[in-house]
Amino acid sequence: MQKIVLIAFAMLALAAAAPQEAAQPVYILKQDADITPDGYSFDFETSDGTSRQETGALKQVSEDHQALEVSGSYKYVGTDGLIYSVNFVANEHGFQPQEHVEHPQQ
Repeated sequence: MQKIVLIAFAMLALAAAAPQEAAQPVYILKQDADITPDGYSFDFETSDGTSRQETGALKQVSEDHQALEVSGSYKYVGTDGLIYSVNFVANEHGFQPQEHVEHPQQ
């Protein structure tokens, strides 16, 4: 009985170690960035449908205090095949995302 159990575990281990479906490599299709003393901006897009755009700029919050205000968006294709996109602003009021989900064009 113990030999059967050991053989079953060995078969299970071999099955788990078998090569799984290979993931497709992801390539950068576009990438830009600009950094200045007063802020920055960047954007990129990859072959798997992921993209991001972001801009940050110094903002005068009070008489003696400056803070970085950031705005942008990102998009990706989920494992469920849906396209998720988020527009956001991050400032003295915190991170403020607005999410949108869409079905891909078929």
